[in-house]
Amino acid sequence: MPFLTDVRALEEFRAQARAKRPADARVICLCGGTGCRASGSATLRPVFERCLSENGLDGEVDFRVTGCHGLCEYGPLVIVHPQRYFYQRVKPEDVPEIVHESVIAGRPVERLLYKDPATGEVKLREDELPFYNRQQRIAMRDNGIIDPLRIEDYIARGGYAALAKALTSMTPEEVIEEVEKSGLRGRGGGGFPTGRKWRSCREAGEKRGEIRYVICNGDEGDPGAFMDEGIMEGNPHAIIEGMTIGAYAIGSHEGFIYVRAEYPLAVKHLSVAVEQAREYGLLGKNILGTGFSFDIKIARGGGAFVCGESTALMASLEGKAGEPRSKYIHTVESGLWEKPTNLNNVETWACVPPIILHGAEWFASIGTEESKGTKVFSVVGKVENTGLVEVPMGVTLREIIFDICGGIKGGKKFKAVQTGGPSGGCLPESMLDLPVDFEHLAEAGSMMGSGGMIVMDEETCMVDVARYFLEFLTEESCGKCTPCREGLRHMLSILTRITKGEGQPGDIETLHELADTLADAALCGLGTTAANPVLSTLRYFEDEYHAHVYEKRCPAGFCRELITFSIDPEACNGCHACFAACPTQAITGEAKKPHEIDQAKCIRCGVCRITCRFGAVKVK
Repeated sequence: MPFLTDVRALEEFRAQARAKRPADARVICLCGGTGCRASGSATLRPVFERCLSENGLDGEVDFRVTGCHGLCEYGPLVIVHPQRYFYQRVKPEDVPEIVHESVIAGRPVERLLYKDPATGEVKLREDELPFYNRQQRIAMRDNGIIDPLRIEDYIARGGYAALAKALTSMTPEEVIEEVEKSGLRGRGGGGFPTGRKWRSCREAGEKRGEIRYVICNGDEGDPGAFMDEGIMEGNPHAIIEGMTIGAYAIGSHEGFIYVRAEYPLAVKHLSVAVEQAREYGLLGKNILGTGFSFDIKIARGGGAFVCGESTALMASLEGKAGEPRSKYIHTVESGLWEKPTNLNNVETWACVPPIILHGAEWFASIGTEESKGTKVFSVVGKVENTGLVEVPMGVTLREIIFDICGGIKGGKKFKAVQTGGPSGGCLPESMLDLPVDFEHLAEAGSMMGSGGMIVMDEETCMVDVARYFLEFLTEESCGKCTPCREGLRHMLSILTRITKGEGQPGDIETLHELADTLADAALCGLGTTAANPVLSTLRYFEDEYHAHVYEKRCPAGFCRELITFSIDPEACNGCHACFAACPTQAITGEAKKPHEIDQAKCIRCGVCRITCRFGAVKVK
């Protein structure tokens, strides 16, 4: 393992690493991200290794377990190079055929190729899929290509070249100027200009003559969001390189990566990457012989959502309760241990090396006038292709949900998409052509947030969606300030009553009043944005609130206390499936004859509707 004493040694090692990875090399890339692991990808590794060994291919085929490829819906994913055959939903019994047909014979295994659900067309390679060929990857540039546990893979792809450039041919001021000109804004939700934050932190440290800290916020806690997780697992060295460049620009020599405890694979990969960077001389003292020293420690969060807020995170790092503080003094002036501190999220740091390497103009040419570059989104819910998507700022919601992610599952109708995490907003079908950037989302009553998107279909009750997110935020609120502690609890109580059919005249007006109070008086971003799910659903789906409160019905057919199930005798063929599944024996009827539901016994669990294959069970 070489210790890279200077830039020349780094470039020599890069040349050696590339020579071992020619473009026509035989490589098997198995997705080892959390999504594919949940689908069983870990069981494929030993089978691949055994098959390669049995066929005498140990030293001839490069087998890599990579990070998340993005298309989590179809995992486990396997890509065979150099042909770049894209295989989906691979099982252990498929492995010998892949090795013999694709690796040895160079032929595709057609039954494992992706088939477009709309056209039935078979796609041979990853870049032929609409999910991938409509994306532009910067933060996720190496995901699915490199083994995150092998630093030589990252270096062979150009890793740490940006750091070498910054340390040897740019002053700290020039680095900050380049980031400012790029237009990079914080990807954690706030959208604050990154270069301006760096400059403020450096100036505060120089003015006070104090040490400075840099922090990576990997405490991703939004329901349905896993963008940062995907980058931390798949390309940890991009984060380390970005942080080291930022530390050089700011004048910091110590950094922290704060990762939520629920991300054990990310913690493992980051820990290995930090240790490797130290062993290669890319972290620690006198990096690349330039005289600049910087090191990183990894801290694990305790799972508190509020610790995604900068001051709460810093309090947690100090060993205190994760509670936010008032920001009349900014953290760039007095943050961690009251020292100037610069905090950016995972995706922001991962974007820094390409900006330094390719230039500010290149990055600024992507996106919109005010929102530059690309953004990673996790798209989940009632959509065909769930997973991670990285697109230029300014693409529309329609492009992401329908063109890239394949539209709504089961041919059902799109109803809404929730953007920006639990504090974001729910946008209706009329907003599908809205450009996705900081400004347009805010104008629509939502927010970019860290990049989570939850897609909902016609069977989703928007009042219950608001209740769900308020319940989450009520549980995650630290309780330090009264508006958040009491306001959220009271709003949740009203929403719960409404979904149970107990809504009262005046409830909708009270929700508006409480929401305005929260936005004006809460201490931190969690509280000031917590009412967004309520306000956005009231703004775009107020008719559903009125139906619940005044008509005592749920238009989506979801809220138990406001619906009834019945069986259409014309559609029911008496298959007996619902009869067998009903937990309260509320369904009566003979085999091969129409059944009925006893409303007195029915608990409205919906099992009958789920088990019926003929659409005979109706809800209203």
